[in-house]
Amino acid sequence: MFAAIVSLSVLGLALGGLLGLAARYFRVEGNPLTEQVTALLPGSQCGQCGYPGCAPAAEAIASGSAPVTLCPPGGRALAEELAGLLGVSVDLSGVADKPPLIAHVNEGLCVGCTKCFKRCPTDAIMGANNMIHTVFADACIGCELCAEVCPTEGIEMRPLAPSLQNWYWPKPQDALQ
Repeated sequence: MFAAIVSLSVLGLALGGLLGLAARYFRVEGNPLTEQVTALLPGSQCGQCGYPGCAPAAEAIASGSAPVTLCPPGGRALAEELAGLLGVSVDLSGVADKPPLIAHVNEGLCVGCTKCFKRCPTDAIMGANNMIHTVFADACIGCELCAEVCPTEGIEMRPLAPSLQNWYWPKPQDALQ
């Protein structure tokens, strides 16, 4: 039994050392610009941009094959920041700044078809087959993917109600309007 423990320990150390050397010598350097763009994106992995997540979208933006206005949840502020990082000019006329939205299930219209929580990237919708669903507001990112697939149009997007966790001071120019 002692020989088995020693031989497995030596084998584990040897293979671990080989993996460490391989990681050092065969490392592929990524584009540092892609990492900076990924850090700016919201990271919600909602797929509204047409890419399966924020990392592939960041690669496309950094390579120049996608516009900086690609991310709907980011809005104008993200588009301006990405344009400044990449040194490109951007037309923000088509970018809308929406307030944070949360999905709300109308219980009278919900038939329990489960299409909505199959589309939710953050598992914010709770329910079961043939049961009424509800939304866990702390997990909802407002991507509107659930509302698109609801066959009864029982999901609506509502503005986020102010609470102690999400309230902020209004900007002076917003207070004057």
